[in-house]
Amino acid sequence: MFRKLSGRIRAAKLSLRMKLMLSIGSIAVVLFLSSVISIMQYSKMSHYLSDLIADNIKSINTAQRIATVCDAYNLRILEVVGDESVKDLPEFDQEDFLASVNALKRSQTRRDISPLADSLLYAYSAYILTSMELNDVILSDFIDSRTWFVERLQPQFNRLQKRISILSNRIYEDLRNNAERFDKGFYRSIIPGAVAVAMGLLLLFMFFFFINVYYVKPVYRMLDELDNVLRFNRKYNYTFDGDDELARLNKGITDIVEDNRVLKQRIADMRDKISGDDTKPGNK
Repeated sequence: MFRKLSGRIRAAKLSLRMKLMLSIGSIAVVLFLSSVISIMQYSKMSHYLSDLIADNIKSINTAQRIATVCDAYNLRILEVVGDESVKDLPEFDQEDFLASVNALKRSQTRRDISPLADSLLYAYSAYILTSMELNDVILSDFIDSRTWFVERLQPQFNRLQKRISILSNRIYEDLRNNAERFDKGFYRSIIPGAVAVAMGLLLLFMFFFFINVYYVKPVYRMLDELDNVLRFNRKYNYTFDGDDELARLNKGITDIVEDNRVLKQRIADMRDKISGDDTKPGNK
């Protein structure tokens, strides 16, 4: 992998500045794109599940209001049955009840909410039809109103309450599931960010390898060769592949060191020649 990468870099003939900018830029692009994807994923998930949770809460409030209205109506009937002197019969707001049930059926909750709402309507119809017998029961001399309430109306009311309870529990279950999905979605949304960090670390390692192989190592080798030239008067013979500024610097050092070596050699030859002429017999 690194050989292919180094081959492509050599073939591209990039300058030292361009190579550094390309390395840093690639890391920045990966981190930026991963961050954008993470933010978009979380935003999309958050809006969708927030709407579902808000709808669940609204449905729960509607179901609780239905249960409260039914309880109040049943208690008013019980009051009439317990006190036969009460002549005002209770009334039930059927339009509001039906509107509330239809609102539950139109909610964005689970699909099995609609059948439960229909079952609630059936139980409500049976209860209301039975409650309409109240006027005849009160006027009748043969029917005990308390017995009618306990044996006829209360069982229907219990069925209605049971349907409301089942519907409410299902909405609560849907709310819990959506909350869990929201929690899991949060962790899924940060996965791109975690991947970005991992990729960033990998690219940083590759960048360190790149800098070490192509720049740090050649500089140290050039320093070692210069040290050998200065200390042991050796020939500067370090070469490496490349055509960037570092290769030009190494070529310049090679030329300067070679010119300096040739100049020193010439000076030494001239000194030897002068010394030789001084030692000849005619120069005494």
